[in-house]
Amino acid sequence: MKIGLLQCDDVAEALQPRHGNYPHLFQQAFSQVGSEVEWQVFRCHDGEIPQQINELDGWVISGSRHGVYDNLPWIDELGAFIRQCWQQRRPVVGICFGHQLLAQALGGTVKPHPQGWGIGVSFNQIVESRAWMQPSQDGLEILVSHQDQVVNLPSMGQVLAASQFCRNYMVEYDGVMLGIQGHPEFTRDYARDLMQYRQSVLPPNRVREALHSLSAPLDDRLVLAWIVNFLSQHHLR
Repeated sequence: MKIGLLQCDDVAEALQPRHGNYPHLFQQAFSQVGSEVEWQVFRCHDGEIPQQINELDGWVISGSRHGVYDNLPWIDELGAFIRQCWQQRRPVVGICFGHQLLAQALGGTVKPHPQGWGIGVSFNQIVESRAWMQPSQDGLEILVSHQDQVVNLPSMGQVLAASQFCRNYMVEYDGVMLGIQGHPEFTRDYARDLMQYRQSVLPPNRVREALHSLSAPLDDRLVLAWIVNFLSQHHLR
């Protein structure tokens, strides 16, 4: 399966020697679930937006330090690309910023969360299930790092997983697109180092709670397998 990674940021230079950049994080993560994915990277934050939506089997949008509402030309162009994919029913999976951009591009609303940052491990409940969510389970524990959230869904959006902190945590759009607020490509070590790197903007009490949460079990591999299943159902049609 050939997947386009729509890269929307770079890992901070100070963290790259230990953790690599986003393409490395995604490639390493997906290799752990035995998926045969051939990646093609598009540096969207540098203005490299794909011109052909059908050249690959599907697309994955990365996270970003930017907000989807920032007045940046590449964000508008990527939103237009998402709408083209929607019109032609080409599968797209959005992670964190990518999840929020899917919602905004399709008519939803994204805003900063009034309770501030979500960091560490998020604990969610599955509220709707799909055939590609195999193996199935009732909860979902995934690393997060975000201060924005999808507050209003497009009409075609269906919430699949939610928590008290984030009610639109995982959203499917008519079986064509999938948004996930969490980061299944993150490792615990990267999440810990990222929190330390961002200490100046994160509330100390939230950081203490988040660091403690890193001892919880993670469902990162399960979510990665779900993403592969979601994209494969289109690839095999």
